[in-house]
Amino acid sequence: DIESVNMAARPGACGVILRTDITAPSNYRATRALNDWLKSRGIVGLAGIDTRALTALIREKGMPNAVIAHAADGQFDLPTLKKEAAAWPGLVGMDLVPMVTSAQRFNWDETEWVWNEGYGRQTAPEFHVVAIDYGIKRNILRLLASAGCKVTVVPAKTSAEDIMALKPDGVFLSNGPGDPAATGEYAVPVIKSLVDSGTPTFGICLGHQMLGLALGGKTMKMHQGHHGANHPVKDITTGKVEITSMNHGFALDKASLPAGVEQTHVSLFDGSNCGIALSGKPVFSVQYHPEASPGPRDSHYLFQRFVGLMRDGKKKSA
Repeated sequence: DIESVNMAARPGACGVILRTDITAPSNYRATRALNDWLKSRGIVGLAGIDTRALTALIREKGMPNAVIAHAADGQFDLPTLKKEAAAWPGLVGMDLVPMVTSAQRFNWDETEWVWNEGYGRQTAPEFHVVAIDYGIKRNILRLLASAGCKVTVVPAKTSAEDIMALKPDGVFLSNGPGDPAATGEYAVPVIKSLVDSGTPTFGICLGHQMLGLALGGKTMKMHQGHHGANHPVKDITTGKVEITSMNHGFALDKASLPAGVEQTHVSLFDGSNCGIALSGKPVFSVQYHPEASPGPRDSHYLFQRFVGLMRDGKKKSA
């Protein structure tokens, strides 16, 4: 994830598979070719693959373990390669957040990119948001800043006491990699305390899954996961359909949600859970990425919903 604020972390992908050969960069904002970037990060690339056929295979049979290999003479040791693929442990039980979270607390004030102006700065914030970094994307922080928030980003293992000592108007639970149940070993107790405090809370992706765990639900490994920027999601409350950006291999089991936890959004591809809200408290989350980057902007309204909850909270405490 080259959008991660932890730029020192190695990208999570071990390899990239492409349908066509890599060409010279054509986007006017590009600073280097993809091929050069892959080489600089030590990531192998493989072009000329029928990615539609590969997608159909994954859809039907699930996500297989795989290796990318190169042999100058075209002769491959298939038994050894198969053994290497089978040895990969998979993501179940894997807490990958320590690989991507920030090492220390920092502040963020950069706002979203505007045509012909570039990025701006938030100079008059109305709210203070503490964002827990499980692998947060920079564009999430930009949209929070653009919504009028001073943002303090804290490492994933920051305690609830330390978070509340910062006197936040709201808490943001970020996206991130790995098994939510594994990361939840230390994250879920913190989230429970934050929810109990009544602080407005908004979660995305991994943050959504762990909020679900904190509220009494369960997560599960998906058959093939959701990856892409064209996933239709229905907002159950309004009946509207949003096109969303997704990247997850685990999901919140909607059948496990206890009383008081409302399912707010659902995938129109497979009916899986894509959003929840806690009745009577300013707490909600979604499985997808409303900040996009890349992807559609249909769900930007969720940041304003979060701001609305913080504004209501300020009025009640005034």
